[in-house]
Amino acid sequence: MQIHSWQMTAPNQPLVRADRAAPELVGDQALVEIAGCGVCHTDLGFVYDGVRTRHALPLTLGHEIAGRVVAAGPDSAHLIGSAVVVPAVIPCGECPACKAGRGAICADQFFPGNDDHGGFASHVVVPGRGLCVVDEAALADSAVDLASLSVIADAVTTPYQAILNAGLKSGDVAIFIGVGGVGGFGVQIASHLGARVVAIDIDPERLSRYAEQAKLCMESSADLRGMKKRIREWAKESGAPLTGWKIFETSGHPDGQRLAFSLLGYDAHIGIVGYTREKIEVRLSNLMAFDATLRGTWGCLPEHYPAVVEMVLSGAVRLEGFVEEWPMSGINGVFEALHGHEMSRRPVLIPDFD
Repeated sequence: MQIHSWQMTAPNQPLVRADRAAPELVGDQALVEIAGCGVCHTDLGFVYDGVRTRHALPLTLGHEIAGRVVAAGPDSAHLIGSAVVVPAVIPCGECPACKAGRGAICADQFFPGNDDHGGFASHVVVPGRGLCVVDEAALADSAVDLASLSVIADAVTTPYQAILNAGLKSGDVAIFIGVGGVGGFGVQIASHLGARVVAIDIDPERLSRYAEQAKLCMESSADLRGMKKRIREWAKESGAPLTGWKIFETSGHPDGQRLAFSLLGYDAHIGIVGYTREKIEVRLSNLMAFDATLRGTWGCLPEHYPAVVEMVLSGAVRLEGFVEEWPMSGINGVFEALHGHEMSRRPVLIPDFD
C-alpha cells in the first residue's frame, strides 16, 4: 500500500507530492486513513521561521489529525474501524514523567509531523495508545464532521490543558490575549466552565465573534497600565474577583507577552500558550511581589481529549464558523495565505489524492 503525502523538503520552499510504502505495523502502531488535517502556526514555523523538525527532512508535516483506523499492529487491533482524533503529543505512558502525570515532558513522546511523518497525507502511522475514539452516533447528531474534529488535536485541546494547568474555577476571571485561533477556543471553553472571560485582540472583528461568551471584549492598546486599569474597573463594577486572575497568552506575539506580564496581580497565573522566537524584557520580581505563577503549556495529555470532544459534539464549543475545509492539493496556497494573515478561519485540509 502506498501513502500519498505532501512533504517539506527544505525551509521556505513549496511542499511537494511524494509517495512511500506503508510500513508493516508492529506493537501498538495504527494506520489512520485521514479525514482531515488542520494547519497550525507550528507548521508555518517549520516552513518559514527556521524552527527545526526533530525528524530530518524530507518530512510530511501536520499534527492536527482526525480519521479512521484501517489497520493496526496486534496491540491496537481493537481500534480497527474506529473514528479517531490523533493527539498532537502522545506520551509513552511508561517513563517516570508519564507516571507522575507529566506526559508533556516525556522524552519518548510522539509528535506527528515532527518526530515522524504527519497528517498532510492520505494515511498516517501513529501509536494507538493515545488515540481518542469518537462516538459516531454523537458525531452524526452534531453540527460537525469528522474532518473538522482534526483541530481538536491542538487548537482546542491545548487551551483546555492550559486552563487545567491554571486551576480555573467557575467565577474566576480568565483573560485571553489573542483570540484568532487557540485563544478563541480558550474563550469558549473557559466560558463553558463558568469563568468570567475577558477577550483581548487587535482586531475588533475577531472580538465580535465572542460577544456572547466574553463578559468584556477589549482592543489591545500600547497603554498597558490603562488596559489593566480598565479590567480592574470592570471587575469592581461586575463583582468579579480582583485577585487570582488567570491570564492566557495565546497570541504568540511579543506584544501579547508583554501585555500578559503587565496584567499580573496578586495570586495571578500566566499561562503561555502562544509561541514566538522573539525575546521580551520583563521584571521577574513581579512574580515574587504578587505571589504569582508563570507556566507554559505543551500540548494536551491524551486522557483529556474525550472531555474536549464531548464539548464540541454537544455544541458547548463551536467549530462551525471558525474552521474552513480546503482540498489538500491546495496546500501551498493555504500555507501562503495563512502566513500572509489572509485567512480568518483555521484551515483543515481534506485529502484528494485520487
